[in-house]
Amino acid sequence: MAKQTGVITLKGPVGRLSFYKTRNGYLAREKGGVEKSRIMNDPRYARTRENIREFTDNANSSKLLRDALRPVISQIGDKRLNLRITQMLMQVLKSDEVNVRGDRRVKEGNWDVLKDLELNAGSSLGSTLCFEMQTSNGAASFDVQLPEFVPQDMIAIPKGASHFKLSATGVGVDFDQNSRTVVQSNIATQSVLDASAAQTLSVAKSQLAGTHFAFLISVEFIQLVNGVEYAINNGAHNAAKIISVEKAG
Repeated sequence: MAKQTGVITLKGPVGRLSFYKTRNGYLAREKGGVEKSRIMNDPRYARTRENIREFTDNANSSKLLRDALRPVISQIGDKRLNLRITQMLMQVLKSDEVNVRGDRRVKEGNWDVLKDLELNAGSSLGSTLCFEMQTSNGAASFDVQLPEFVPQDMIAIPKGASHFKLSATGVGVDFDQNSRTVVQSNIATQSVLDASAAQTLSVAKSQLAGTHFAFLISVEFIQLVNGVEYAINNGAHNAAKIISVEKAG
């Protein structure tokens, strides 16, 4: 690997040479690797072509699920969440027992792999909400029964938070149609100083379309100033968890 010297430094490709900057200075290297046409046609690269097809399906499926979960993800301060979702869906793909290697698909895999996935690795739902919730996943709805509780006693409230919001979310995705639907049910923004009454969050399944479904519970912390809501520490303390999953048919 060549090192650039002199007053003038380069970045980017020049012919077969690629110039780039590292913490060790400006370096240069010759382009290498196998030509794409060979990878796509040479029998010796059959395994590589199989991996490419499966990686492509995983990438497309992961994006669709992340888009469906966007209302929840947007409140979560976990920079590695997208990567973790991609890794989880690769496990789903590899569990496909219908198709041969290279043709395995996320839609055919074990969707139950996603159950109990914490969307914020730094703030789990169980360590944030310390009261018991009853959940039921019936034919018509996904329901979360919240008991009476005192927030300051039963919630790990981050510094600076004046209010919180609990939500139940249902998402449906169809990997063939590349479509998604989202339904949310949440309590009104509530002060951390006021006792919370027993109530039920309900996600109507009739409003969800798709072939694969996931149901989540999430909590968001807010600082309310003059009627304006502000996120606490970019969502680092917010928590969400996939409680239940199901497939159509």
